Amino acid sequence: MSTMARLMKLAFAAASVTGIVACAPVPVHADYSAFRHSDPHSILVVPVVNRSVDVDAPDYFLSTISKPLAERGYYVFPVNLTKRVMEDDGLGDADLVHANDPTVLGKMFGADSIMYITINRWDAQYAVLATSVTVDLSYALKSGTTGETLWTHKQTMVYSPQASTAGNPLAALIAAAITAAIAKAKPNYVPLAQQANAISVYKAGQGLPAGPYDGQYKSDGATF
Repeated sequence: MSTMARLMKLAFAAASVTGIVACAPVPVHADYSAFRHSDPHSILVVPVVNRSVDVDAPDYFLSTISKPLAERGYYVFPVNLTKRVMEDDGLGDADLVHANDPTVLGKMFGADSIMYITINRWDAQYAVLATSVTVDLSYALKSGTTGETLWTHKQTMVYSPQASTAGNPLAALIAAAITAAIAKAKPNYVPLAQQANAISVYKAGQGLPAGPYDGQYKSDGATF
């Protein structure tokens, strides 16, 4: 192949990449009209629906959700107390709670919005030299007075721990295998859940607008 042909081939490849980048989908900005109209001040987080194989996932997750919502400026009903009260009232099954009328819960607790969360994945996939820890969550906020959906979001976080050793390929392979085995035996999902919550709540154009106890309340319309 001549030099000119090679140059033309590279130019065509570059143009193709540029075309792909130019056609990349633009992030969708959420529709906040229903949210703004409802103007929620408080959030009731109900029991989490667990679609993963880890039976402890909902309890671990509940320990991560209150802080980001409160820091965003909302009053958050104590999640463990809420769960206990609902269990005492026969509402311990998360699937039934999610299928129930949000206005019933709104009246029961005096909450003007209800947060429904589903754990789609909470697992670690082991591949000898690498383990990928995945947390996949779906969020939905509904009005406690009308039942209308105010906000939805889906967030996936993946972590693949890497062991680093310098100068010895065999040592690097052994270290990688040990690191992967440890991650598989005792994966730490909580930091991933915390990151997923933070991104879901604060992401411009897709997260939650500032609540009434935040200094940006009703002044962040340019980004939300």
